[in-house]
Amino acid sequence: MKQAFFVAGTDTDVGKTLISAALLCGAQQRGLTTLGLKPVAAGCARGPEGLRHADAQLLASVSSVSLPYQQINPVALEPAIAPHIAAQEAELTLSAQRLSGYCRGALGQADLTLVEGAGGWRVPLNRRETLADLPRQLNLPVVLVVGLRLGCLSHALLTSEAIVRDGLRLAAWVANTLDPHMPRLEQNIEALVERLPAPMLGVVPHLSQPTPEAAAEYLDLTLLGCA
Repeated sequence: MKQAFFVAGTDTDVGKTLISAALLCGAQQRGLTTLGLKPVAAGCARGPEGLRHADAQLLASVSSVSLPYQQINPVALEPAIAPHIAAQEAELTLSAQRLSGYCRGALGQADLTLVEGAGGWRVPLNRRETLADLPRQLNLPVVLVVGLRLGCLSHALLTSEAIVRDGLRLAAWVANTLDPHMPRLEQNIEALVERLPAPMLGVVPHLSQPTPEAAAEYLDLTLLGCA
């Protein structure tokens, strides 16, 4: 059965791409075909082939389904700022309908497809929409990446509440250790396990070499229904 999920984060720089890539690697190890998408990305580098984002390139590198870069990251923005501001400066119009149209062309091509968001749950796209409107239009269940550092409890619980309030299912979450010296780390994880309405796929420790293959060892994909 083909599955697709939207990967959200409790904030920016919490490891959404690392966890997405790790999930794709783990699925491939189970013999599944995989595809990672990054519909909008800000902070792209300009090269001979145009704008490219490191996160989108990593997702492409661990996807068994090969697509042109423009299908993996259809909206590539150069400044490393909020996407709606970068789009305004580039005289582009961002909308959930446009982004969902790009994604629909790729969904269903792999056993497991992950659509990775940008920043947190309420990142604006325009005056009326946020990036949360994309998984709503695609009706995708959500995998939440929780960056373990001081303040993560409120960020995680508020994000979870917003996902459910928006009418989407929180399918699972991943604890990604950003601060290995976080006080009471285990107690914070226990508090999240008790309060988040979805299973935890695993706790990824602070890795000296944070590769998708290394992170995949700490994730249980069977909780997503991946055999």
